[in-house]
Amino acid sequence: MTDTYQPTFRPSARRRVTSVLKHAGLIAVCLLMLYPLLWMVASSLRPNDDIFTSSGLFVDTFDLDHYPTGWDALSFPFSTYLLNSFLVVLGSVIGNLVSCSMAAYAFARLKFRWRRWAFMIMLITIMLPIHVLIIPQYVAYAQLGWINTYLPLILPKFLATDAFFIFLMVQFIRGIPRELDEAARIDGAGHVRIFGRIMLPLMVPALATTAIFTFIWTWNDFFSQLIFVTKPDLYTVPVALRSFIDAQSQSDFGAMFAMSVVSLVPVFLVFLFGQRFLLRGIATTGGK
Repeated sequence: MTDTYQPTFRPSARRRVTSVLKHAGLIAVCLLMLYPLLWMVASSLRPNDDIFTSSGLFVDTFDLDHYPTGWDALSFPFSTYLLNSFLVVLGSVIGNLVSCSMAAYAFARLKFRWRRWAFMIMLITIMLPIHVLIIPQYVAYAQLGWINTYLPLILPKFLATDAFFIFLMVQFIRGIPRELDEAARIDGAGHVRIFGRIMLPLMVPALATTAIFTFIWTWNDFFSQLIFVTKPDLYTVPVALRSFIDAQSQSDFGAMFAMSVVSLVPVFLVFLFGQRFLLRGIATTGGK
């Protein structure tokens, strides 16, 4: 009688092969998505004559002059536009953190008339594109004399106009046990103390997620900044990059790509150091 030997490693080997194939596919997709960014970085190091003649990522001849040239190519040094963007981003981040957290606490914990309807209307505003609102906003801000200032870009953030972040924080607060609120009320705490001493420390992941997304979206915002800011000394980074080609009779794409790389450094650093809070914030707000 012959015994048939059944190897026990086949399922494990099959899983290993499947895992290797999945990781290889993910790496290929990742490289495909990163290719435009890597090509831009490589193009910022090539001579102008070689930028559009090569689609590869390897640089044969390095030309580091694009960075100092691009820094001073516009009417003002590029540091001016970086500082302008940092100012707008800082005001937007603070405004969203303050106003959206307060509005989220009101929707999640306070009981008032028409709360459900107000929350539904707030969610509907997420579907409104900026192009529908930009004309009435421009007319209102022009009458107030706010054109060519940063008020149209910063002040609405202090009025809780970003419904997405309110919804995100509402979902997070709903996951916090109400027993904490009741215990604080027994000790004589009101809504202000509950919000400031209990909710805010527990909302750090949601607040960090709001800050990171606000930073990235505001830093990369081009349309609204182009509409409300027309003075060259007030340009932010996206508007400055757009005017880069118009500022010269012969476009210096190498310098433009170099300044594009510089403008991506703050976004990369924010995402690099904040990804831990970003993942926690998304994971803890998506299940409610």
